[in-house]
Amino acid sequence: MRLTAFTDVSLRLVMRLAVAREDERLTTRAAAGMLAVPYTHMAKVVARLSDLGLVEARRGRGGGLRLTAAGLRASVGSIVRELEGSGDLAGCEDDPPCPLRAACRLRGALSTAREAFYASLDEVTVESLVSAPVGEVLTLLRESEKPT
Repeated sequence: MRLTAFTDVSLRLVMRLAVAREDERLTTRAAAGMLAVPYTHMAKVVARLSDLGLVEARRGRGGGLRLTAAGLRASVGSIVRELEGSGDLAGCEDDPPCPLRAACRLRGALSTAREAFYASLDEVTVESLVSAPVGEVLTLLRESEKPT
């Protein structure tokens, strides 16, 4: 199973925000530069994470991005579930639909495997992802900020 680029960027952003200093407010543009993704993609990520209550985004002077307490405590499994959704891993209902779908066991097996994947990530919190030495590496991203 491979995560979408959207989920990958979302996880990288929450990790970076988890190590931000109390007085540090990253802008969406700065976060995009730090994580080497297009600004428009980062803006969509920020909007979705804000909708989920994981990131607080404030506009204007003194604004910026901040990881919420819920975001810090969130399990990676819950974040990935929300972002990846529950659609089929195989193209059973594509156009044209798979002719085997009425009697196939693959869809169920893939669904079980996906849930096992998510369950293993339920044990991991954002906070645990950024413990030493990873946290120190993430803070260095501030120094390599590039405008996009």
